[in-house]
Parts: sequence; C-alpha cells; structure tokens
Amino acid sequence: MRQETVTTESTLKTAFSDYWSRIKVGDIGSLPAVLGLVVLCIVFSIMQSSFLTPGNFANLLTQAAAVIVIAMGLIFVLLLGEIDLSAGYASGVCAAVLVISITNHNFPWWVALVISVIVGIALGLFIGWLVAFLGIPSFVVTLATFLAFQGLLLLLAGEGGTIQLQDKTILAIENSNLKPLVSWAFFLVCAVLYVISGVRRMAARRKVGLKVELMKLWVLKTVGLLALCAGAVYALNLERSNNPQLVSLKGTPYVVPLILLILVIGTFVLNRTAFGRHLYAVGGNAEAARRAGINVKWVRISAFIICSGMSAIAGLIFASRQNSVSPTTGGSSTLLYAVGAAVIGGTSLFGGKGKMRDAILGGLVVAVIDNGMGLLGYAAGIKYIVTGLVLLVSASVDAISRKGSGS
Repeated sequence: MRQETVTTESTLKTAFSDYWSRIKVGDIGSLPAVLGLVVLCIVFSIMQSSFLTPGNFANLLTQAAAVIVIAMGLIFVLLLGEIDLSAGYASGVCAAVLVISITNHNFPWWVALVISVIVGIALGLFIGWLVAFLGIPSFVVTLATFLAFQGLLLLLAGEGGTIQLQDKTILAIENSNLKPLVSWAFFLVCAVLYVISGVRRMAARRKVGLKVELMKLWVLKTVGLLALCAGAVYALNLERSNNPQLVSLKGTPYVVPLILLILVIGTFVLNRTAFGRHLYAVGGNAEAARRAGINVKWVRISAFIICSGMSAIAGLIFASRQNSVSPTTGGSSTLLYAVGAAVIGGTSLFGGKGKMRDAILGGLVVAVIDNGMGLLGYAAGIKYIVTGLVLLVSASVDAISRKGSGS
C-alpha cells in the first residue's frame, strides 16, 4: 500500500475545494449573511445616493447597536436550542432601573450600571431556573416573562411616561465619538492584537499536530478584513455635520468599541473555555452531554443569565440613544429583530451551531434593510415584510443545511 505524506498545510486550490465541499454538505456558516449584506448595500447605494454617506454609515452602526448586543446574548440561548422571547423587555426593565438609579437616587453612572446588570442577571436566573429545574419549555416561560417584564416596565416608567436621562457619560455612548486620531490608534491596536492572536493560534495547532489553515489563505482573509475595517474608520473620520463651524461630527462612535469588547469576550468564552464547549455539547445532544458528566441544568441556567445580562447592556445603549427610558423601550420589533439578527447571521435555531460574530453580521443585515428602505420612503409595514422574508429564508437555509449535513 502506497503511503501518502499528510501535511499540515495545503494549496489554495485544495483549501477552496475543501470549503466548497463543506458548503455542499450544509456547513455554510455566515456565507448567506455576508453575501446578503453585500447585495443589500449595493442595491441601496444605487437606489439612494445618501445611503453610503459617512453620516448614514455612523447612524447605521448606532441604530443597530442595541439589537446586536441583545442578539449576542440570545446566541448563548439559541446554542442550546432554546429561545428567550423576553430579552427585549428585559433590556427595557434594566434600562429603567439604570435611569431611575441615576435620576431619582443620584447614584454614579457606574453604580447604576452594576445595579441594572445585577437585575438582568436575576431575571435570567429566574427564567433559567424555571426552564432547567421545572422543565417548562423556554417558549412558554419567556412568553410569560415577556408579558410580565412589559408590565414591570410600565410600573417603573409609568404608562405613557418618559424618564429623561441627563448623565453625560451614558449619553456619550451613542451620541459621542472617539477623536479621529484616537480612532486610528484604536484600529491599529485591534489590528495588531488580531494578527498576533491568529499567528499564535496557528502555531499552537501546528505544535500539537492539528490541521492548520493555509497561511496564504489566512493572510488574504486577514488583509481583506483589516482593509475593510480601515475603510470604515476612514469613512467615520470624515466630517458628518451639516454645520461643521457650529458642531463637528467626526470619529468612531463610542458604542463600536463597546460592541467589539463584548465580541472578544463572548468569542473567548465560547471557543476557549470549558463552559463554551459544554454549551455546544448540550446544544448538540443534551443526553449525551449529561452522560459525559456535564451539568446540563447549570449550563441552561447560565445561558439565560448571560442572555439577560447582555440585555442589561443593551438597555444602557437604548437609554443612551433615546436620552430617556419609556414604556416602549426594548419593545415593538426589538426582540424580533434580535432573533432575526442571530439567525440571519448563521446561528441555528436547532442548537449546537453559532458564533458571536453572527449577531454582528445579522444585526447589520437587519439594520441595512430598515435603514435603506426608510431612506427610500417605504412604510414600516413593507420593512417588516421584507425583514420577515429574509428571516424565513435564513431559517429555511439552516433547516436545509441540517438535512444536508445529516445525510
């Protein structure tokens, strides 16, 4: 028998062939979201010239921020094949606690933020306990808490009432920007850390004899991603104000580094910790995970705690963008957009498959649809229909890909 030498790296042709083979068996990852985002941007830029302006680009990022953060939290729950329908109103409740703590009790913003996150954790603990220990389906539990949290928000804010937020630090998150020089410095630091992380990851895999991504392919992907990010920073550093003499609008919104920080922490938790591996294992096969010694109940509770804790961060962003909190904060289409963002980005509704970056990709797709159709003058009903169709297509692709991988 002829023996073949197995190398840790291959040619570009082989790498693309392997990728195409994974696509054919259903492992498509975030490809539909990426292609959809590119197509949508091209279409809207052709139909409306103001779509690709620096001002609208910055508005797009701040508009999508809260939904992206909620979607990031939902990914932990969706990985288990569960759902949290109350995440939107949980963010509203936490936002109300945050603003009331600052406005009515004069707490420093960071103390108020800690209190609101603790409230979010308590809400998630309650939901997770009902799901894990009482065995109530998460759909039923979170549908009940959806109504309960909506009522709690009404009690906190008052029906038809609005509580204004005056704290400058909180308001700056969605309404202020890093200076252009600081924006470039932040980009360079992130780029260097990203490259170092990638090189160290490949070196570690090569050391233990695992398959390593082709260096040429990794360089192409890294250069492309960094070039795209550099272009985004350049666009954000352009003047966006209609009256620069009166007020200047330049730089990266503060909410962007916040989302990137959450992305890094969440990715580390899912990819580099035992809890992350347990999460995927339970989502893939809960009974097999239990027999392997994994505390399935604790994993479920932890996922809902993280989801509601992330909703508290989203509540901070909502309060900053609206300069206030009201009975509608976190309501309306927020939850549907957040679930849609996670699924459109590539996270499976059936559990066991998903990454933190899915929330960003899907959130941008949802925001581009909402923003672009708004610029074109379409009514809210049309935007909801289009977003719903995109979500349906994404769920269908997920279901078809599962059948392909199963066969």
